[in-house]
Amino acid sequence: MKNKPDDRRDNVDRIQHNISNTIHNIELAEEMIAKTDDNKMKNTIEEKNERRRDALKGMREEIKDEAIDKQNGYK
Repeated sequence: MKNKPDDRRDNVDRIQHNISNTIHNIELAEEMIAKTDDNKMKNTIEEKNERRRDALKGMREEIKDEAIDKQNGYK
């Protein structure tokens, strides 16, 4: 069985897409928090958004690394 070659040309685009989706999900969750009176649900959503924000930090670091790697020819 042949392995697929490491094709990282679209990694920056893929990561940027994931960042955009995550930001959108945070915004939707914030709207839901504003509309609900259920404190348990608010806490759950706020915790999830905190995890999303942490993930965003990681994705932004990854996109920087990929951009540098791309600049260096993925060496």
